[in-house]
Amino acid sequence: MFYSSRLSIRTVQYCSRIRMSSPYFSSRSKTSSSSADPRSSSPTAGGGGGGGIRRLKSRMVKEVKEGVKKEEEKNMVKEEKEEYGVSNNSSQGSLLLHSSTEMKEEQRDGPTSLKSQRTQRRGHIKVEYEEEGPGIKKNKWEPPDWRRQLSFIREMRSGRDAPVDYMGADKCYDSQASPEVVRYQVLVSLMLSSQTKDQVTSAAMTRLRKHGLSIESILRTDDDRLGKLIYPVGFWKTKVKYIKKATEMIQQEFGGDIPNTVEGLVRLPGVGPKMAHLAMAIAWNQVSGIGVDTHVHRISNRLGWTRSKTKNPEETRKALEDWLPRDLWQEINLLLVGFGQQVCLPVGPLCSTCLNQHSCPSAHLTSPKKRPKPGSSHLPENPKIKPENSSRQIKEEPVNVPLGSSRSQRRGFKDDMEAPVQRKELKEELIEEEEGNSKRKTRGRAVKEVKEEEKVEPVSSCPRLRRRAHNR
Repeated sequence: MFYSSRLSIRTVQYCSRIRMSSPYFSSRSKTSSSSADPRSSSPTAGGGGGGGIRRLKSRMVKEVKEGVKKEEEKNMVKEEKEEYGVSNNSSQGSLLLHSSTEMKEEQRDGPTSLKSQRTQRRGHIKVEYEEEGPGIKKNKWEPPDWRRQLSFIREMRSGRDAPVDYMGADKCYDSQASPEVVRYQVLVSLMLSSQTKDQVTSAAMTRLRKHGLSIESILRTDDDRLGKLIYPVGFWKTKVKYIKKATEMIQQEFGGDIPNTVEGLVRLPGVGPKMAHLAMAIAWNQVSGIGVDTHVHRISNRLGWTRSKTKNPEETRKALEDWLPRDLWQEINLLLVGFGQQVCLPVGPLCSTCLNQHSCPSAHLTSPKKRPKPGSSHLPENPKIKPENSSRQIKEEPVNVPLGSSRSQRRGFKDDMEAPVQRKELKEELIEEEEGNSKRKTRGRAVKEVKEEEKVEPVSSCPRLRRRAHNR
């Protein structure tokens, strides 16, 4: 009793929760069940029971101390879990601290270590989910049915008979020259092709090659002579200055060879992103980007290959590079440029002959109002000609008249095909018109003469002037 009174209230409460499974309590329960009065036990049994009670109490004290320690450790673990949940996005040092404490707990008891492992695993998964690395794929925008449209363009360009196919920048250099000279000639041809047709650029490059198209020869040539050689390319005076300045930079800063990067090419005067990417593809055989000129810019917007309407070729280039596969970057320029020169023209595109007329959102919106020129391969088989508005009503027969002929030619063509009676009627009508015109002229002259004769000077109030007029 004295020993138990010194126990704290906390230990007593804990003891009440402990399951008493010792042999003493089991024997005590047996004796209590056998005899109703507990005081009827023998003194020998009471002496033996006293020793067992001391051992039991000492054991209970140890168990209480261990239980208190476990409760304190559990409370610490709960506090650490709460701190870990609040600071889930903290630094790596805090994560290492939690892991070290959990490893210590794992050595002490099993169940807490399992909980710590689960919480650590959940936190690690959450960190990986929140991070946005390059491995996460996003759904990129693509124009609908673009592969089918591209296959149709390839089919229409299968002949490779557009001007860019035999007069482009990849056909204007001297194949027998050194690699440095070939690359320089490719760059010059690209500079001349800006705002210029391929036919004019090819003729200018032919004259330059005859004169000598290398860095040394261009530096020795004066501006007047160079201007005469490249005339009549667009903005030829400005291009003369750009060619001379770019040649000097290549000689001084790049060691006599054109730059092998887009950044270096754009530094040259008169060289833009389109020329730089094309020069990298043709001269250095490297795909660095899509060369977008006016044809690629126009056709991409007509086909709906950009998410929104672009205002300039540079915006179109960025829009195409966002979704177009990289293996098509070099091919797309040559395809669309030739397609724009033959079918998808800037003014009056030939939508009726295009294979994409049913899928193109701009089809038949800008079709030509006038008929194609004579000799064009896109003429309709049976053209319908409307009769001209004229004062003469002449019976017309269905005759295949050339569309591009003038009015006088069409009239002569009809005269040859009509009957002689109709030709006489036509001549008589023409003669009557001429006679009517002559009569009108004579009548007009007679009226003028009569008016002049009828003119009378106003009567003056002065008598002297009246006498003079009377004498006249």
